Amino acid sequence: MKRLVIGLLAHVDSGKTTLAEGLLYRAGVLRKLGRVDHRDAFLDTDSQERARGITIFAKQAVLTLPAADGCGETALTLLDTPGHVDFSAEAERALQVLDYAVLVVSGTDGVQAHTETLWKLLARYRVPTFVFVNKMDLPGADAAVRLRELRGRFGDGCVDFSAVPDPEALALCSEPLMNEVLDTGTPAPETVITAIARRQVFPVFFGAALRLDGLDGLLRGLQTLTRTPPQWPEFGARVFKISEDAGTRLTWLKVTGGVLHVKDVLPGGEKADALRLYNGGKFRLVSEAFPGMVVAVAGPAATRPGQGLGAESDAETPLLEPVLNYRIDCDADAHTVLKALQTLEDEDPQLHVNWRDDLGEVHVQLMGEVQLEILQNILQDRFGLDVTFSEGGILYKETLTTAVEGIGHYEPLRHYAEVHLLLEPGARGSGVQLA
Repeated sequence: MKRLVIGLLAHVDSGKTTLAEGLLYRAGVLRKLGRVDHRDAFLDTDSQERARGITIFAKQAVLTLPAADGCGETALTLLDTPGHVDFSAEAERALQVLDYAVLVVSGTDGVQAHTETLWKLLARYRVPTFVFVNKMDLPGADAAVRLRELRGRFGDGCVDFSAVPDPEALALCSEPLMNEVLDTGTPAPETVITAIARRQVFPVFFGAALRLDGLDGLLRGLQTLTRTPPQWPEFGARVFKISEDAGTRLTWLKVTGGVLHVKDVLPGGEKADALRLYNGGKFRLVSEAFPGMVVAVAGPAATRPGQGLGAESDAETPLLEPVLNYRIDCDADAHTVLKALQTLEDEDPQLHVNWRDDLGEVHVQLMGEVQLEILQNILQDRFGLDVTFSEGGILYKETLTTAVEGIGHYEPLRHYAEVHLLLEPGARGSGVQLA
């Protein structure tokens, strides 16, 4: 069985969660369609998500596609990620474990600011990407205009796959595709699949998720235009999320090699007491997890998002960072507040909880006002803390403008050491270089 992890990403209100609902319905996982505006969407499991109509936490759903079109049975794990910019750090963490992504674009609004940010993140994490242009049933939605915009913003690799793709359009994407089109007039399916996996071709589908239009074509594309990524022969896994369910700390990871059995001791010495396979808000216990599966592991207490286990390396440092700094005020003692915030920082490292000893204050870093309100509600619901926030200040970074030399010496018993440290400004974007 081919197992793939597929991420759904979009600018807020592009219909991403509605698309997930429709895909699950068409695959037979759901018997009844829910709706975001009716507050009964399958993947909006949190009360705050249903009240606001937005995705706040990355959610998982599992569907299986029967063998068809020469492809064997395919198991897809869908990760529905937040579209609101305030929760983009949660979306970026999910990118670390994706095999493929579906970028949802509104047929009426087109490519928006956060859509471009997501595209840059997909390029950074080298995730092969499908594009689904949604809401094509609304007035003003024009497939030709949207395709032209996608090719203008994201390159000639964006090719319409809602029907038989144009061989001439495919020929512009890679040299092997061009050679096959010149030789035979049409490229081989395996060459197209390879070009998609190498991010040379980005299949574009059009439809309306609310009306289930175009979803069968997208599912067929996810089955026939994908391939199983390389796997480690020994055990490997990547942690991408930490959460809590009824007091149990859960480590969400994708297995990238070998097999993870329940009660196995993970690299680092902690035991996997239970393996949970989530589908929306519910889960079932499994005895083992194979490559390509995403499971929530109960037991480990020291894992962190982005951590590689076994043969898998740690993820890259996140690109997106908070832009605002807030002071937290609460009637409870500072130790209690700090402990609660550190628990939440364990789940979202981008909070950057900081205790200012000189001022006796607790500070956090956030993306914006919506995240602030959500954090306030979580502290109230989970920890019973009624907190307020100071007016946010913009975070800024400092850099060197001129060269400077620092000198220090150290004199322990009968020893002497002296260090000269030269600090010089580098080219913008070059990072910190040591020599």
